[in-house]
Amino acid sequence: MTEFANVGRRIPKVDAREKVTGRASYINDLKLPGMLYGKILYSKYPHARIKHIDISKAESLPGVRAVLTGYNIPEIRVGFMKDNTPLKKGKVRNWKDEVAAVAAIDPDIAEAALDLIEVEYEELPGVFDPVEAMQDGAPLIHELDPKGRPATSNILKLPWNLQCGDMETGKTAAVYTVSDQYRVTWVAHCCMGLSGCIAQFDLNNNLTMYSITQIPFLAQNDFNSALAAMGLKGKNTRIINTVIGGGFGSKLDTHIYEYIAILLSFKTRKPVKIMFTRAEEFQYQPPRQPAIIDVTQGCDKNGKLTFREVAMLLDNGAYTSWGATTPSVMMVPISSLYRVPNISYTAKSVYTNNIYSQAMRGYGNPQATFALECNLDQLAEQAGIDPLDFRMRNVNQPGEITPQNFKITTCGLKECLEKVADGLDWTHSRGRGQGRGVGIASLIHVGGGARVYKSDGHGMIMKLDDFGKISVITGAVEIGQGSETVLAQVTAEVLGLRTEDVNVIKGDTDICPWDVGTHASRQAFVSCNAAINTAAKIKQQILELASRHLGAAPNELDIKNRMIFVTSDPDNPERQMELDKLLRKVHYSRQGRMIMAEYFYDPPNEMLDREFKGNLSCCYAYGATGVEVEVDQETGQVKILQYYAAHDVGRALNPMLLEGQIYGAAVMGTGYALSEQLIVKNGRVMNDNFLDYKMLTAMDYIPVKPIIVEPVDSVGPFGAKGVGEPGCVPSAPAIANAIYDAVGVRIKDLPITNEKILTALKAKADKDEKSLS
Repeated sequence: MTEFANVGRRIPKVDAREKVTGRASYINDLKLPGMLYGKILYSKYPHARIKHIDISKAESLPGVRAVLTGYNIPEIRVGFMKDNTPLKKGKVRNWKDEVAAVAAIDPDIAEAALDLIEVEYEELPGVFDPVEAMQDGAPLIHELDPKGRPATSNILKLPWNLQCGDMETGKTAAVYTVSDQYRVTWVAHCCMGLSGCIAQFDLNNNLTMYSITQIPFLAQNDFNSALAAMGLKGKNTRIINTVIGGGFGSKLDTHIYEYIAILLSFKTRKPVKIMFTRAEEFQYQPPRQPAIIDVTQGCDKNGKLTFREVAMLLDNGAYTSWGATTPSVMMVPISSLYRVPNISYTAKSVYTNNIYSQAMRGYGNPQATFALECNLDQLAEQAGIDPLDFRMRNVNQPGEITPQNFKITTCGLKECLEKVADGLDWTHSRGRGQGRGVGIASLIHVGGGARVYKSDGHGMIMKLDDFGKISVITGAVEIGQGSETVLAQVTAEVLGLRTEDVNVIKGDTDICPWDVGTHASRQAFVSCNAAINTAAKIKQQILELASRHLGAAPNELDIKNRMIFVTSDPDNPERQMELDKLLRKVHYSRQGRMIMAEYFYDPPNEMLDREFKGNLSCCYAYGATGVEVEVDQETGQVKILQYYAAHDVGRALNPMLLEGQIYGAAVMGTGYALSEQLIVKNGRVMNDNFLDYKMLTAMDYIPVKPIIVEPVDSVGPFGAKGVGEPGCVPSAPAIANAIYDAVGVRIKDLPITNEKILTALKAKADKDEKSLS
């Protein structure tokens, strides 16, 4: 039983009823007076020069209010490296390049207008393989860099290079060494809600964006920069979040369609809405970053890891979104999953004519962990050590400082591995073969914020009304993870209220205080720490006021279940006071006052230095996934018989929501392992629907058993760590390792399809037959 009244309780999401009854208002539900509808014309080639664009017929179509191209708009540079523009001129570099845009009085007219735009292209040679793109003589995707200097290579000038310890010493000490290559591919976010926005200017040329962004204040800055490029320097953007139908990192960037909506709205002086179809979502929204990963690891005769060497090649696509920065998080498991004294990690991002990538749940960690944990099983096999035992010999420990200078506070990895192994009955289940096998994999992820920007801060304001109800005004963005629910629980806990007494106000940059965004599994940790500190200031005000009525010092008072009482005499009704009664006295007395407080919490973590070292997060989340699979050797079909997911969460603020995160992440991670893949041919997405894109459904039942491990961490809110992303990180390697245990073939490129298994089984049979002959 929890010692708390609100924290640790299984409380349903506060927005659940609104969503399941259809009352929640998503971006597709929103319609403003006089609103126009925007549509975008995309390139017909992956690489071509634009020789001419004729928009005259589209402009003449009744109902069309604006037609824009790269030739009649101001220069606006967007993206992580400012190598992209809202509408292209001179050249297109992939199929998703936006060539023209239309605003019309209804979507059908806008679509018809796109068909009337005539574009003359001169097709250019394309390059779709990052290895080929690096070669001398490969077609240059960008002839000029973002600063206008001539480019000589498709390799991006990004500094991904982490060196820790002494690699030569580590290699010399290794008795066993395994090197191999692993490949991970593009996968889509598949949010239930489609992408869209509404842009609207007021009469003073200030902009309001109705948006689904995860980063409203960073987006505000981006859009203000665009306004300045449009000649509107000094004007401001207001971001209003609608209800968001899933994020998974897909809303961490400002997207091209948003800038196009802004330009169309400014041109027409009307609100303009752009909404994607599902096919457009697959075709034109950036997916998870693909990579080719070379891993070498070594251990001594006792199975202690001595070095780890990783080199990656990332297909950047035609432009640079946040996918190019995923190596900064790939470093986390590469440097700090298990105790490895000597680390070398390098990564290259390369322009191609493929679709470019963005952030997705885990932000590179699933890709890196797949390669590391598969390679670790291979190394354990070469050393003749059971894979679980091998991990236990190298398991992370509380209090250690990793090679990347992460300061590990609490660490429940050992317990996570033990609980997963117990669930699988590891000793008796391992090595049976005959189509059944077990596999295991671990994870580390940031759990105490992550200082990827100069600030990792979160602002909060609280105010009490006459009736003991409190409004929490926060910059946190709710994307389905339940942040507003745990915020309510934590606030209520500090103030002695009920969770239902708390109203969370969010989603408006004109009202809410600044926050750096919903990313890096940070909101539960950062916003709840902000809530604890803000609520403590509110509580102090309450107790100071109550002390005048109860004849006791503020430090002798407390609040529980909305009742203020003297702690030394808690059951005496004459020394108690109802909270709402006190509040009305305060408001209605002479020289009355309001009870409000604000706090800005910026966690004591560190930005990585030039060597990519530093304590990136205040604490780190660990976990382990173990699966038992059955592989049909006639069809290659993989059936998951058991799936155990153990997570070190610090403290579970809300076990129900936490288990929901684990369930969802397990399904997402299993899809990443077995079925999901954007099929990209010559730069074009070929499977732009859920018939051909194989996302798991309710029919693909996975018997997930969540296991919550709670090594309460002193830096976390009531001991909690952030755990929004980690659940999907170890799924793929655990499944790959289990398949190897079941049938003796190792698939090293995702997804692990039936066809790949059958091909590998045939190759294995041929090899075995040849060795016998």
